[in-house]
Amino acid sequence: MTERKNITIMGAGLVGSLLSLYLAKRGHKVDLYERRPDMRKTLLDGGRSINLALSDRGFRALRGIGIEEEVRQVAIPMHGRIMHDEEGRLTFQPYGKEGQFIYSVSRAGLNAALMDISEPNPDITYHFNRQLLDLDLHQNKATLRNHETGETESLEAELLFGADGAFSMVRNAMQKTERYNYSQSYLEYGYKELTIPAAEDGSWQLEKNALHIWPRGNYMMIALPNLDGSFTCTLFFPYEGPLSFENIKTDDDLLAFFLQAFPDVVALMPDLAQEYFSNPVGTLVTVKCFPWSYKDKALLIGDACHAVVPFYGQGMNAGFEDITVLDQMLENFDGDWEKLFHAFERRRKPDADAIADLAVLNFIEMRDKVADPRFLLRKKIESKINQQYPDKWIPLYSMVTFTDLPYSYALETGRLQDEIMQKVMKHIHSVEDYEKPEVQKLLEKQLIQKERLKGYQGQRV
Repeated sequence: MTERKNITIMGAGLVGSLLSLYLAKRGHKVDLYERRPDMRKTLLDGGRSINLALSDRGFRALRGIGIEEEVRQVAIPMHGRIMHDEEGRLTFQPYGKEGQFIYSVSRAGLNAALMDISEPNPDITYHFNRQLLDLDLHQNKATLRNHETGETESLEAELLFGADGAFSMVRNAMQKTERYNYSQSYLEYGYKELTIPAAEDGSWQLEKNALHIWPRGNYMMIALPNLDGSFTCTLFFPYEGPLSFENIKTDDDLLAFFLQAFPDVVALMPDLAQEYFSNPVGTLVTVKCFPWSYKDKALLIGDACHAVVPFYGQGMNAGFEDITVLDQMLENFDGDWEKLFHAFERRRKPDADAIADLAVLNFIEMRDKVADPRFLLRKKIESKINQQYPDKWIPLYSMVTFTDLPYSYALETGRLQDEIMQKVMKHIHSVEDYEKPEVQKLLEKQLIQKERLKGYQGQRV
């Protein structure tokens, strides 16, 4: 047990709420400050939620505080992707091996559950409607506006964690320090949230246990199931251009576009026009920065230091994994917070950058490739390689989603495997071609070279 600290967390979202439980478990007193009202008591503005895909890394963090199974009960397993083409034909692509699923969860529902678990703890206190206006990092003095009274309040933090999201005010204060590296990049796409409601009998109008994708080359729509029988749909669409948000201006424009692009869902979306024109267009931003800490006073965590676009379903999972890694490092903590913060940020930064890059690459895959017969054949061949060489070949998606291998390792290994697949697929025209002696010989040779190259890279590290 290290010295008990009074810890301040800015942001009571998913990462902040889970972090409070881990820190309190370590014996610290935690105060969370959140600019929004208590979501359990006030319905927050809709249209920006994007259902979350909870996978192994996230569940590992929930397991650490004993609520993994509790969350599984309110999550829906998705066994794979179902692709919808323009004619309404469906193609199913499993995510991993039998028994490997990702889970659709409600962002607000999971956040409320974490708050409900945290709040009875006498060492955890929530302060809602508190917006951080200014932060003096040298003295760890924060100025906040109390939106209930309209007054400003001051607090002095003994130890501060910035879990306040992609547009973090804690990070904003760090950006004003010397030699601070920061970048943000936006996709030329925004997103708009839509809904497929439950059928009259409360059932799901599409296959419940799948993530649905309508890939259309320059844009796409996805749908994730909810417990109430509905689906949360997200249209990812260019801001500008012939087919874009700027060019759909009327109900007629919208209907004509959906009948042409997504004809199989028009009848399932009775509130399409109302939702489309009332819900905001969300932005898709990647944030990279370094360092993540300031002396022994403050540390960024989650989206505050590594916001990613949502196309690998790893934003929340990566933030939760931050907490798992930090908690592991606290096992051997010697009381030097500055040393701990530096070790943490150096360990996590390469993985944060890797999942940011992977998320953008997966957007291209989901938008352009998942409907391509050659791509689907390649996925089947990769699955066969994995079955034949389980210790030498794990598909990239499985490394990211179903293991705790570092994201940076998954990215680099994925690149090596992609080079091998390009060579192998030249000889593949059907699944049966995999058994050809020349294919097996080529694959064996490539896997030997891959192992040698990975060993060489490991020696360099």
